Amino acid sequence: MTRRFWLRRGTVLAATGVLLFTAAPGASTAPEGRAGPAWVGSWTTGVTVASAGTGQTGLTDTTLRQVVHLSVGGDELRLRLSNVFGTAPLAIGAATVAVQHAEGGSRVDEDTLRQVRFGGERTTTIPIGAEWVSDPIELSVPDGANLSVSLHLPGPTGPLTQHRSAFATNWTTPGDETAAEGTGFAALGTSWFLLDGVDVRAVSAGSAVFFGDSITDGAITTVDGNHRYPDRVATRMLTRPERAEFGVLNTGIGGARLLTDQGPAGQSAMARFDRDVSGQAGVRAVVLLLGINDIGGTRGAVAAEDLITVHRQFIARAKTLGLRVYGATLLPFEGAGYYTPEGEADRQALNKFIRTSGEYDGVIDFDRATADPAQPTRIRAAYDSGDHLHPNDAGMDAMAAVVPVDRLVR
Repeated sequence: MTRRFWLRRGTVLAATGVLLFTAAPGASTAPEGRAGPAWVGSWTTGVTVASAGTGQTGLTDTTLRQVVHLSVGGDELRLRLSNVFGTAPLAIGAATVAVQHAEGGSRVDEDTLRQVRFGGERTTTIPIGAEWVSDPIELSVPDGANLSVSLHLPGPTGPLTQHRSAFATNWTTPGDETAAEGTGFAALGTSWFLLDGVDVRAVSAGSAVFFGDSITDGAITTVDGNHRYPDRVATRMLTRPERAEFGVLNTGIGGARLLTDQGPAGQSAMARFDRDVSGQAGVRAVVLLLGINDIGGTRGAVAAEDLITVHRQFIARAKTLGLRVYGATLLPFEGAGYYTPEGEADRQALNKFIRTSGEYDGVIDFDRATADPAQPTRIRAAYDSGDHLHPNDAGMDAMAAVVPVDRLVR
């Protein structure tokens, strides 16, 4: 039996000449040897309770087809499906995987279409509060592939565990069309439902988790463009002449905070740590970029010391697991709708801790990477999506450029 489940858990590159990555004193830089093929996370997403629309109403006798962008490839893969926030057992009538067709959209490359099984069976039922792992699927997928995952949901499902802001189009059609080529599907929206991970069997250095909020999630980047900054990190890693590949896992959730649960915007940082960090296959390192929503959402009323306390808890938990943990400085946000001078003071205090405490294994300075040199409390105009908070595609590239892909995972 290859199933497993976890019960529900409670409820940014700027000035020329500036060193944008620093290793903490005593941090190891020696590479470690890699063994043979093993399971490693290639794609994941942070999941939440359902929001309005399809997430709340659920689906009945529908095939849901979703496309996810893998980081590393492999000769086998397995799916992770989530009913963590469901309110009833979730029946899966059938499931398939395939590489997305070169034309994109809902079409698949039929030569790569594979049936997914669970304990040898085509169907399965996922208990409330659980994550379910499929049997291994024999399918060779290349690095950076777009994988189409189709689920037939007999339903009625009730509310669906989801990732609200995927910046990727999903597709539906009535009945069981999991084996269909895909021309008859209709676009549903840009959320992911039920699917929260794809692992591959490969020789790799492990995986790195990018943990954060909407900036990590890729807010306001090009839909279906895979231009989230962790995606761009994966591209950099895969295009190096000599590389030790590692899985790149994005657990950013739009609206997420360090201190408080936000419903469809995610649980607090430590409430989702086990699922989104330690529960990932092959995890070796984690990058923490979180806190701006605590600051902005309270208009600066939150105490910076409280944010630092959660960072310290996060560091301690990660290091207990033997993970390398990297602190990422908060990006400038003057001009954003929830900016205040008090909030800016909190941001500066948290960034000072991240840069100078020596408690991380390394610091990734996204603040200096994205700041306007003439007005460092504002994001550089060329990187601004227009809301003075979220970087555009170019800003995501600038962030990815300062992530130390050669030494992130050791």
